[in-house]
Order: sequence, then C-alpha cells, then structure tokens
Amino acid sequence: MSEIEQNMNEMLMMRREKLKELIEKDKNPFLVEKFEYTHHSKEIKDNFEELDGKKVSIAGRIMSRRGHGKVSFMDLQDSEGKIQIFAKLDVLGEENYKDLSLLDLGDIVGVTGEVFKTKAGEISVKAEEMLIMSKSLQILPEKFHGLKDQDLRYRQRYVDLIVNPEVKETFILRSKMLKAVREYLDERGFLEVETPILSTIAGGANARPFITHHNTLDIDMYLRIANELYLKRLIVGGFEKVYEMGRMFRNEGMSPKHNPEFTNIELYQAYVDYEEMMRLTEELISYVAEKTLGTKIINYQGTELDLTPPWKRMDMEEAIREFVGVDFSKIDSDEEAIAVGKAKGLEIEPGMKRGHIISEMFEEFCEEHLIQPTFITGHPVEVSPLAKRNPEDPRKTNRFEAFINTWEIANAFSELNDPIDQRKRFEEQVKQKEAGDNEAHPMDNDFINAIEVGLPPTGGLGIGIDRMIILLTNQPSIRDVLLFPTMKPIEE
Repeated sequence: MSEIEQNMNEMLMMRREKLKELIEKDKNPFLVEKFEYTHHSKEIKDNFEELDGKKVSIAGRIMSRRGHGKVSFMDLQDSEGKIQIFAKLDVLGEENYKDLSLLDLGDIVGVTGEVFKTKAGEISVKAEEMLIMSKSLQILPEKFHGLKDQDLRYRQRYVDLIVNPEVKETFILRSKMLKAVREYLDERGFLEVETPILSTIAGGANARPFITHHNTLDIDMYLRIANELYLKRLIVGGFEKVYEMGRMFRNEGMSPKHNPEFTNIELYQAYVDYEEMMRLTEELISYVAEKTLGTKIINYQGTELDLTPPWKRMDMEEAIREFVGVDFSKIDSDEEAIAVGKAKGLEIEPGMKRGHIISEMFEEFCEEHLIQPTFITGHPVEVSPLAKRNPEDPRKTNRFEAFINTWEIANAFSELNDPIDQRKRFEEQVKQKEAGDNEAHPMDNDFINAIEVGLPPTGGLGIGIDRMIILLTNQPSIRDVLLFPTMKPIEE
C-alpha cells in the first residue's frame, strides 16, 4: 500500500470515528428525518437588505472550514449556491461548538441563525443552532483541483454535481429546454402520448435493438428503437396531432454523439407533408434556443451557428455533385453506381443498389460540410422504408434530414400510407436482414393492417433531443448532457 493510500484509509477511518462519537453523544445524524428550512443561499444574498438581522434556517453540505479558537467559518452549499456560516462559541454554546470538531467536508447540516454581513463585507448566517443530518464517510475531491477525471465524473455524477457546480447549470438548462419543446407543441394543439417501450417487433427505424425476455409469456421482446409505428397507429385511430418524447434504445456504437439509450421526440400530424415538418423543425429548435438562451444565434465550441429560420434546403444528389463531383442524375443502373462507389473507396456490401451508394457517398463525403442548419432532401427509397415516394422521381422519397454542425439533428418525411407499397418495402428489408444487415427493418404485419384500415396523408418528424441540447449548451459530448451515461463497468 502506498503512502497516499495509507493516508486516505486513515482519513476515512477518522470519519467513522467521528460518527461513532456522535452516536455515543446521542446525536446520530442518520436518525434525523427532516429539517424545516426557510431560505436558500441565493435568496438570502439577493434579499440581504430585507433579511439583514432576521432569523433564517438553511440546509446544505459543508464545503470548507476555517478559523480557530472561539470562532469558526464554514461554507455551506445548497441547491442554489453557497453562503458563509459564522459560528461562535458564546452563541452556539460550549457543547454545540465542540461538535464542530466532529464535522468533515461533505457533511450535511441544518443551520438556524441571523443574517448579517461580516467586516469583510460577506453576507453570512450567524449560527445559533446547528444540526448534523448526514455524515459524509467518503472524501470529496480537493477544493482547488475539483473532480477533473472525465471518466470518474460520469461514473460518479453525484460527486461531479457537488464539486463542479457549473455542471448543475447544464442540467437545469436541459430541463428548461425539454419544457420549451413541450410548450411549443402543446400550444399548437399536439397531444403528448405514451407508447410501449417493450415490443415484440423493434420497428420504426433501421437500427440494432436490445433483446430481453418476458418470462411469463416465454417470448423475446425488444426495447424500442423508435416509437414511430405506434404513433402512426394513433393517427389511423383518429388523433390528428400526437407526439412522444422519451428514451429510445439502440444496440450500437458509442461516441461523443451516441449513447445506447437516448432521448428522442417523434411527432405526427395528419393532412400535412414533409415541407410542413421542415417549417416546424426550424421553428421549434429556434424557439427552444430563444426561450432558454435568449438568442437564435449560438456558439458551439468556437463556431457560430445561426438557427434563425428559414434554413438552407439541399437535395442529397445536389450535395454529392457539389462536394464530391459525382452527378447521379446521369447514373441509372445499380452496376454503374457500384462502380463509382468503389472508385471513391466506399465499402460495397452484398445487395447494395444505386440508392444505397448515394446514401453512403453522402454520409462519407458530404455531412462534414454541413455546418450551418441545412435540410437534406431527396433520400433514396432503398434507405427510406417508411417514407412516401417523390411522384416526380420514384427513386427518391419525400424525406429530409436536418443537419447542424455536421450532425444529423432531425429526420422526417411524408409518411408512406400505401399499404401495398409498404408491404413490398418491408419484404425488401427482410431480404436485407436475411443477407446479414442487422439494422434492416423487420416485417410488421399489424402495422400494415393499420394502414390498410386507412392512414391519412401525414407528416412525421423525429428530433434527437440530446444532440440538440449538446449544441445549445455548448457541451463537447453527449455524456455531458446525460446525468447518468452508459459506462463500461469497472472490474472489482
């Protein structure tokens, strides 16, 4: 054992000894069930003139201690900030003042006393009563260095929130942004609904699902990868505007933009097309920015992004012509498209067609150029099994993806409501799955039955909420906007 480890163990033992002493004095902090506080630290500081000389009660965590003899100073941190506690022997009384020696950084206390300002000008609370409500048996990271290890910050978010208070602001902003999304949609007549997270079919997107087992029914089930097909069933049932914001689960890679479970919103509106979804997307995201940040122009990691509508529109083949120099309007056959793909270094999978090559070439060479908000339209049918065909070019669909800072933020289309075409596309997806594509869409006969009942013309939209929040809060990674991101377990 190193000297540092030995010192740490001794400090941990000392905390337990102090707890033992408190228990022997019949002051076991873990038996305290409640504390009636009257104010938070920020409220006291913001209203000092009104509260000066008045008694308040506050509760929080001890973050620092200093002083000696008959006077001690402590910084108490609550949910809104910090405030200084002034403790004096002749005010607290000898026995209670002696208990201060049993306090450690991280302990949670309740303090009652008068608000005043010290000679140094710091607003403080003069402790008349102090109650130790929880003993911290672990050691918080050192004051001036904080918790810097990124991996440890994500694993121990509770410590991260204590010693890096600015982290809390990100999650407060996140909550406000989710509220703003709901506010925008609710005010426009959308109904928030709930659909199953567990299902016998993982549909609504091309992604690899997580599999679990239902013991009573003795069947495998899937965590949802999307909620699209259930929401469209509700449009069939007569709702005209619905949305659901919640967790999705995809058994895929992890990166600064990907977490296996993530927050997504999908919404559907009857009797509109993907053009209306475009307008809704740019208006919703710019609304959230202005509502929570006070501006539609944001700065992400040094890049200024203007979210003000209207956003740029660009066809996928147009983007490939501009950024790659390949004109697919002159390439009709699958064979010729595959040859062009090979020449550009694309990895060709069995069963790939012209549309797959277009999609792969766009992802490989074009996305990196889409910095300012841009809608990419004209997605090939082969990669859009749930979108309506473009009547002017049946090889394309009436679909868009929204990009900001090179990231896909939203995906939407005029929903396919032709059950005959839908069945054929599902059958093609099944062939791709049988050929080894783990992300191909499964057959969903009940969904086909639903649209055979009759799905009106419908616009559908999905927005990656976490990615939107990464941008709006200027955070480097999705792990910085998830309170508890997925982490590989540490082997004991």
